[in-house]
Amino acid sequence: MKISDRIASSRPLATTAMHGRVETLRNQGESVIDFSIAISHFPAPKPVLDAVAQAVERERTMPYTAVVGALQVREHLGEKLRKENEIEAGSEEIIVTCGAKQALYESLYVMTDPGDAVVIFKPHWPAYVATAQLLGLSPILVDLPEQVTPAFLDAIAPAKVVIINNPHNPTGKVFTRAELEHIRDWVERTGAQVIVDESYEHLAFEGRHTSFAATCDWRKIGVVTIFSASQSYAMMGWRVGFALAPKEVVSAMETLQGPITAAASHISQIAADAAFACGTPRAMMDDYRARRDLAVRHFAEVPWIDMHAPASGPYLWGDIRSLTMETVAFSERLLEDKRVAVMPGDALGVPGYIRLGYISDDVATLEEGIRRIIAFGDGYARAKQR
Repeated sequence: MKISDRIASSRPLATTAMHGRVETLRNQGESVIDFSIAISHFPAPKPVLDAVAQAVERERTMPYTAVVGALQVREHLGEKLRKENEIEAGSEEIIVTCGAKQALYESLYVMTDPGDAVVIFKPHWPAYVATAQLLGLSPILVDLPEQVTPAFLDAIAPAKVVIINNPHNPTGKVFTRAELEHIRDWVERTGAQVIVDESYEHLAFEGRHTSFAATCDWRKIGVVTIFSASQSYAMMGWRVGFALAPKEVVSAMETLQGPITAAASHISQIAADAAFACGTPRAMMDDYRARRDLAVRHFAEVPWIDMHAPASGPYLWGDIRSLTMETVAFSERLLEDKRVAVMPGDALGVPGYIRLGYISDDVATLEEGIRRIIAFGDGYARAKQR
């Protein structure tokens, strides 16, 4: 059977492909430590579990809701935006989705036409480029600097849409308000629309997360802001998030979402309603901070890797260019020889780096995985010197 041309040249996301390989090995009885993605060892917040349990007991049958999401859920999400993000929005400007990826796909779909240019800063979450390519768009990949300045922005080629990830996966960068204001001024001058992925809004260790939409007239510019419960509330498998957008964009996303999934599942909407009312998960963040610091200490004296403590997020971003080994080969051999999975930076647009999710499993497993990575790299460095 012939596969369509539009999908034949596409490949699975590298992040999910590596995790799939880990699952295959585990199903074969192998013991593998998986740092390739970040899956929290925390359960969903208790208010989420309680709300879901009560709903199952009370309702028994879970109904369809409106495609954009139940009105009460969207009203509550509007309250969250006002209190936490300093954004005023109506329920007609909110759509509940099956996670951030659906919100990204739908917003890019309705804001662009094939051939349009999209600015994506690298390193990047792989779904940004993959989604743009699926839609026939032209990604403009730009190296993300330590500090965003007007001069840096003015050197970027014009584009229909700019994608911002704040806090940033994988570097952990938290954009300052001044940086966001520079971006605001730039898109106002160029006429670009903006998609802002704020899935990690509650995962900032240092700095203060500011929503881009709070710095501008987001309706006039055309700003879509994406939120997800997955990482902020340890709800990876619930597959639920939402997007804030001008109502005409939400209406168009609804038209697209209807024949794809219709509404997000009713039970996941109940979970999202409870989760986004929880605010910052402070106990979880204290645990993550301790793990982050522990991991960085273990790598601190290793000569072939430069590993800084990220200001946010569940990932470490390590520079291994001094090892002079291709990072795809590094990750492949590490999995084969040491049964540890990491994500090569090539998958995120920047070879020479590796990304490690440090929040899975227990601390002993984290330390064992790091020990194996260091042993592998040390062995390669010694062999290279012979």
